[in-house]
Amino acid sequence: MGTFFSKLRTLLLSNKATDTVINVFHDSKDSHREMELEGIEHRTVTVNGINMHIAEKGQGPLILFIHGFPDLWYSWRHQITYLACHGYRCVAPDLRGYGDTDIPSSPTSYTSLHVVGDIIGLLDAIAGDQEKVFVVGHDWGALTAWYLSLYRPERIKALVNLSVAFTPRNPKRKPLDTLRAVYGNDYYISRFQEPGDIEAEFAEIGTQRVLKEFLTYRNPGPLYLPKGKGFGHPIDSPILLPPWLSEQECNYYASKFDKTGFTGALNYYRNIDLNWELNAPWTGAQVKVPVKFIVGDLDLTYNAPGAKDYIHKGGMKRDVPLLEDVVVIEGAGHFIHQERADKINTYIYDFFKKF
Repeated sequence: MGTFFSKLRTLLLSNKATDTVINVFHDSKDSHREMELEGIEHRTVTVNGINMHIAEKGQGPLILFIHGFPDLWYSWRHQITYLACHGYRCVAPDLRGYGDTDIPSSPTSYTSLHVVGDIIGLLDAIAGDQEKVFVVGHDWGALTAWYLSLYRPERIKALVNLSVAFTPRNPKRKPLDTLRAVYGNDYYISRFQEPGDIEAEFAEIGTQRVLKEFLTYRNPGPLYLPKGKGFGHPIDSPILLPPWLSEQECNYYASKFDKTGFTGALNYYRNIDLNWELNAPWTGAQVKVPVKFIVGDLDLTYNAPGAKDYIHKGGMKRDVPLLEDVVVIEGAGHFIHQERADKINTYIYDFFKKF
């Protein structure tokens, strides 16, 4: 640390201090981020008929981290490092269709039953048949964690879910019909439905830019992707990265999605109605595991019609009776576990240590 400040003082006295000092701070931040990844081990586990890549670190009670779209195990890097240092064994897979995990070719191989089946297979392989584990989910990972809680609550000690609240099944209307009625055909989930269509547009925009567009999206309103218009601005316009996301981190995401493409990840969205059909037996079922729910007040999911009333006026507590706490973080967007990593780390630790 002394060497760093000596270098900084020398630079401040030089004629080219300003630009170079900024670079020193950036180099220091990048070095810190690289250090976070030290000690994280990687291996492949055969589960539910596929090969699943997992990242893991630490010893102690197991915490399973379930990522969303367009994420990877990598989105949990801050939580893995922190909680591994606080006495937990942290495991974060790339879900099917993502990263270094297999990508089944059939579009219908990405239902909630398939994905939860992968997770149960993973827990059987690494945690023992009867061991309960802690679970943390975000975005589609939160949806998957809700499904896991409905299907196999006996496998979960406690759950922290981020960004996406529990949604009870409406037996009278398919979800895509509802989304199209509320938002129209340019809504991003609507645009994701036709196989190959949005992939072709993403190919024109470029993998890295597509990822940056999603990761930096902070508009609390709905995301629209009109056909042929991308994200609504020229593809050569600059994207300013927030302090919590570096160019190096974007490069990691891009290196994986360049290899896999987006189809596997998009297939989760293409099974929304099929999930609705398959989950008919759980109509009216409650989530009966201890839960803490955390969301940013700028998150587009939190600002969806009816979401705040459901979360705060008793609806979610009715459906998730062991919901212990709801935290709304002011000024935070969708990728809250990366944007407010320190705060999320503390919330997870404080909740799980009670069990």
